This record gives sequence, C-alpha cells and structure tokens, in this order.
Amino acid sequence: MRITGDHTALAIEGRLDVRTAADARVRLHQAVDGGLGDLVLDLARLEFWDATGLGVIMGTHRRAGRIGRRLVLRSVPAQLQRLLVATKLHRILAVDGAAGVAEAHGVAL
Repeated sequence: MRITGDHTALAIEGRLDVRTAADARVRLHQAVDGGLGDLVLDLARLEFWDATGLGVIMGTHRRAGRIGRRLVLRSVPAQLQRLLVATKLHRILAVDGAAGVAEAHGVAL
C-alpha cells in the first residue's frame, strides 16, 4: 500500500487491509489533523480493501467530522462501490458521484 498527497488530497494505491491498516490510519489521521476543509481521498488505484481497511476509512471519516472537516472519496472502484452500497455506507460517506454509485446498483438514495 502506498499513500501520496498532503492534508487536502491523498491517493491510496494497492491494498488497504489488516496488514496495512495501522500505517494507513496514521497517515490519514495526520492528513486530517493537518488541514482545513475537505480531505479528498482518491481510490482509483486501490485494488482491495477488507473490513479492517473499511474501518480505517470510517475512523478517518469520524475524525474529520469531529474537527469540522469532511472526508470525500473519489474515483471509487466498482467492486468497492458495491461494498459501500451493500453496507449502506454510501449514505454516510461523502462519495463523489454517490447518486451514480447507488443508481448503478439499483438503490435509491
């Protein structure tokens, strides 16, 4: 897993799973704590996430909300979009094109 970017926009490449979650959590929380406004998280090159990885995303979302920021997921791969819809997290997380995500999977927002 590789994370690039700064306190306003980050990109994750590779796998976000139980093996990489601790490092990802530290990096994402540093980005949240170090900036203002939206934190955009580009997932175009994310190959896989498991429940632990999804927990990192949710923890980052909660942390951002506590300090008045918003985590925005961008370029969510189709497989991960399906997971967000199945878990109904597309209703909680800010996802660029969220209406399209839900619509593509036959879910009303």
